[in-house]
Amino acid sequence: MGDEERLAIPLSELEGFGGRLRSIKTRMNRTKKMFESYEDDMGDGGVVDKMNDFESNWEDGREDIDQQLSGLADMADTVYREAEKVDLDLKNELEKGAK
Repeated sequence: MGDEERLAIPLSELEGFGGRLRSIKTRMNRTKKMFESYEDDMGDGGVVDKMNDFESNWEDGREDIDQQLSGLADMADTVYREAEKVDLDLKNELEKGAK
């Protein structure tokens, strides 16, 4: 069996991935506050109106994206936790077999 046929989970990449997804979700949900914090700096009411339009349209799909990110984050955490458990179980079995 060649290496390309083996299942490999890059645990170093997966560790913390759920947290990174949750961070994206948090930042995504702060866009309105971020836009509001820049309103005085824009100078042109047209820019502020466009930002508000964007925010309003963004809210339409945000709930679904929010739920998807939460689900993916939970799955990533579960996959990482279970893969770590399997690795530990395999290590323990190998150590038993070596004795």
